[in-house]
Amino acid sequence: MRTPVFAFVALALVVASPSLGQLHAAKEGPISIGHHHLNVSDVDAHKRFWVDQLGAEVDSLGPLEVLKLPNLIIILRQREPTGSNRPSTVNHIGLQVRDLEAMVAKLKAAGYPIVTREQIPSAPGDLMPIPGQDTRVAFVLAPDEMNVELFENKSLEVPVANHHIHFFVSDVEATKAWYVEHLGAAPGMRGSFEAADLPGVNLTFSPAEGEPLGTEGRVLDHIGFEVDGLEALCEKLEAAGIEFSVPYRRVDALGLGIAFFTDPWGTYIELTEGLDAL
Repeated sequence: MRTPVFAFVALALVVASPSLGQLHAAKEGPISIGHHHLNVSDVDAHKRFWVDQLGAEVDSLGPLEVLKLPNLIIILRQREPTGSNRPSTVNHIGLQVRDLEAMVAKLKAAGYPIVTREQIPSAPGDLMPIPGQDTRVAFVLAPDEMNVELFENKSLEVPVANHHIHFFVSDVEATKAWYVEHLGAAPGMRGSFEAADLPGVNLTFSPAEGEPLGTEGRVLDHIGFEVDGLEALCEKLEAAGIEFSVPYRRVDALGLGIAFFTDPWGTYIELTEGLDAL
């Protein structure tokens, strides 16, 4: 179980410069995308991927690193992960890329593997079409086999920005309904995929082959949502039977609220309040 002390330290990292990675979508709240927290075997290797290749902005405090992309904060913790995120309930995260061909060429030149996914037929070369959508994607393995989808959006105003979280679960309909009911996501479809939307992120749901693993301890340890009115939401979730591993609390020195719990399928989640002001 994550200790409250570590949670406080991790969130303290985001106090530094907010310019590139501000959570602009939080203005559309009350619940929006916040951050991803990674367990990494080599912080510098991840910085070379997220910063040098994808253009994230770096902030740091103590031994931890914060990397900022539009509508996403990535927190790195030096800890050997138990494995890739691919066998877990969060199979991959998705980023929008304005120039997909150029990005793929850059990543390949730097030695990062470009891979395919069985659920999407491969197109000639490294770029794959998405069924039901007029776009292409590519999958890259970041250090520690962190699975990242690059989603083409030629109208994007910045080179790279947040896009989606792709869940592979045993019950797609139940998982989608849970995020709609408890986190207020708007139900819909993303092309042929069952999906739901929160400000700044699409939640995509696909059936898993076999029973997926939980995320805690893996390279993608937990996903984070920013909440306006976190204490009230935690009370509502507790009343619905959700048990918190770290109950709601304030970190007054930072002006932040936090809480941690695990969804019914094994995705470890942090809720924060205050990151959007950074």
